[in-house]
Formats: sequence, structure tokens, C-alpha cells
Amino acid sequence: MTDDQQGIRLQKVLASAGIASRRRCEELMADGHVEVNGEIITQMGARVDPMTDVIRVDGTRIPPPNDHAYLILNKPRGVVSSMSDEQKRPDLSGLLKDRADRLFHVGRLDTDTSGLLILTNDGDLAHQLAHPSFEVTKTYVALVKGSVSSQAGRDLLSGIELDDGPAKADRFVVKDRSGGRSLVELDVHIGRNRIVRRMLDHVGHPVVELTRTAFGPLRLGGLSVGEMRDLTRDELGALLDSVVAS
Repeated sequence: MTDDQQGIRLQKVLASAGIASRRRCEELMADGHVEVNGEIITQMGARVDPMTDVIRVDGTRIPPPNDHAYLILNKPRGVVSSMSDEQKRPDLSGLLKDRADRLFHVGRLDTDTSGLLILTNDGDLAHQLAHPSFEVTKTYVALVKGSVSSQAGRDLLSGIELDDGPAKADRFVVKDRSGGRSLVELDVHIGRNRIVRRMLDHVGHPVVELTRTAFGPLRLGGLSVGEMRDLTRDELGALLDSVVAS
């Protein structure tokens, strides 16, 4: 937080972020709902630097103002996670042809895997999200061959040994068993190549279809295949928090 001679009045920053009207933001401050860098601020004259100070309302982080784009894409199966594929397969550029800004993807999804992919032009955040130290939890829903046993689930939760090292699921749930197939949902924070497919194959249940439904605090929700949307203010704030916490 800056001193009284510098920065922008806190209630103006909150109003500009779309929290509420300036008057309502002042009421939120007076009632102790607003904190800056971990300190509750009730003083109306308080000034902040929205680019460097961490501002929260009721615990929810307010992201700093910027001109970057942050989107969620529901990547279809058969689309390569690349902006330009050397083999001329369908890639992300075909889904982004109507956008004037240059976006790039954070991480990858296998060509045969659909689901949540983050797109942005914020290079710093993309680098942080892709860094090996950022072991964000990702949620997948998989249709697999066979009737998944309780023992297979226990093995995945306790840990298995793959060719490139140990792997385990943070959460594993069987959603349905029918017609010689099972629908399962699992959380993993490991970022190795085709890790979910290899884990399920290891316990005897090859993947038929695979979809990523969550990436850290972000959820795919009802977004249709091939469609994209901007992150909400709260989603972006939560994503920034998850990078700091990693």
C-alpha cells in the first residue's frame, strides 16, 4: 500500500474493477470487507497501487487492471494443442481465426483429449503456470474399458510405478459402470506426458474418451465443445492466487 501522497484511492480502484458503485465500495471498506496486502482497510483516504498491492474483498482477490486477454477454451478432440501444426492437422489457429489478438495456450492437451485449455497473451502468467514448480491440480473425466474395481481405485490413490517414475491420483471416483465400460473422475497434479491415459492403462482400463474439466480454480462448466469465454474477474483473481500459493 502506498502513502497518502501517492497511488489511487482504494474505493476508486474497487469501483473501477466493477465491485460496486463508489459509495457502496466505501461502505464495504467501512464494514471491514476490504483488505490490502493482508491488512483490513477502513480509512477512506487510503491509496493503493493496483498493479502491485494485493487487494481482496471478502477474501476474493481483485486482479490488477491490464490489457491482457485470459480465456478458457473447450478444446475439441482431434485438434492439436498448437497454433501451427507442421503435419497440417487441425490446430488451435482454426478456432481463433476471428480474433485479432495473438493468443497462446498454457500447457497442452493430447490431440485425442478434449476439455479445458487456458489461452492468454500474458507471457509472465503463462510462464508461471507452465513452470514445473506449478503443480496445479487438474480434473479429468474418462470413459474407460472394463468395469473398474475398488482395488484399481485404491492402487491409483496409493500410487503406481510407470516407466518414467511414480504417479498417483489425488482423488478417484467411479461415476458409472455399464456395458463393459466405466465412467471415472480423477484429480492429478502431475504434468507428465499423457499421464492420465498411462495411469488408467496401467491398472487395466484403457481410455476410450478423456476430457479435462478443471484446471486449478477454473471449471469448464457448461461451455460447449469448440467454444471459449473470458475468465471472470473472480476466476482470474483465484488463478493469480494459485500461482502465488504454488
